[in-house]
Amino acid sequence: MDGTIHVTGNPATRSTPINRQHSIISRLSHSNTIIIPIAAGKEKNRPIRTNSPFQLPISSIFQTLEESHRQVVLNRYCKENQWGILLTLPSTEQLHQEAARLDRGDLTLSARLLASGQVAAANTALEAVDAIAGGAEAMANTIRSGGVIHYIAAGSSGLMAAADAQELGGTFSIPASQLRIHMAGGLPTGVEMPGAAEDEDEGLRNDLQDLQSKDTVIAVSASGSTPYTLAAREIAQKKGATVIGIANNAQSPLLEGADIPILLATPPELISGSTRMGAGTAQKIALNMLSSLMALELGHVYRGMMVNLRADNDKLRARAAGIVTRIAEVDTGTAQSALETAEGEVKPAILIAARGLSLAEATEQLNATNGIVSTALKIQNNC
Repeated sequence: MDGTIHVTGNPATRSTPINRQHSIISRLSHSNTIIIPIAAGKEKNRPIRTNSPFQLPISSIFQTLEESHRQVVLNRYCKENQWGILLTLPSTEQLHQEAARLDRGDLTLSARLLASGQVAAANTALEAVDAIAGGAEAMANTIRSGGVIHYIAAGSSGLMAAADAQELGGTFSIPASQLRIHMAGGLPTGVEMPGAAEDEDEGLRNDLQDLQSKDTVIAVSASGSTPYTLAAREIAQKKGATVIGIANNAQSPLLEGADIPILLATPPELISGSTRMGAGTAQKIALNMLSSLMALELGHVYRGMMVNLRADNDKLRARAAGIVTRIAEVDTGTAQSALETAEGEVKPAILIAARGLSLAEATEQLNATNGIVSTALKIQNNC
């Protein structure tokens, strides 16, 4: 034993009689944070890992209860020589300080509060830019090496992850063979979300049996303690794959075990526990950034334009023509002709339109520059 104070077992349980436990949980639910006293004397000197959470089911802490809270954060408390254990709900389960102002009698005010909550959540991505950039680089390396990017999540987080993965083919022509989506309970085909599935990992080991060290796993969980994502992280690390963990609770198990932890420290939700709101917004922003930065690193974005898009409908064909027109500085007719010659591929069409190359010559230039349009154009200019 390392001497850490645990609420289950002595000494803390002795100072928290069974008949007070329901009261403690009730107070925790209403106030986000409570303190459990510890008897004075030598017990106060037992170390507790300051600033480190024990992510434990509440039933393991108070064994007589069957509560819905998945985790609490434990820390040491001392004020005026009064010692205790500080219990704090994770931020995703806390009650927002403005929550009581939500009022069916004033929907305009309520809408303003909800919008402000979304803005606050979105801003958390600014604090994670270094980690997000590192994750994007890992994803780009996976695509370059022929590996697979696996998106793994449950519930609302799963929908955010799936939305990102499903856009990468059309937007950046990432091959479908290099993308996988794993959602607890499977992707919903109707309006009902498979809730209980997030506690299960049955079938996940089989789904990830072909995982390789060159692959990247993106595991997303608002709480950072969803069993499905934690199981995926464990499997991935045993196989040597890179794990990007995205969570909204600081020091959660997913973040602490990830190779690239991305903390999106969103405030409590205006509707407590509804992580499809602020937490989901921040997750979507982070996922958008990860995949967009990956594409930038791969050379699929040039001057803010998606030069590797798959033009498979009228809207995208018009967009592709516009991209070629701007970059090659030609008229629309020339751009469309170049796209026809390039069989709809934007990168070679740019070189064909800008330099009058054949498709074979344009392809050779791009192969020589790893598909980086800006480099290919510079090489051509030097010829």
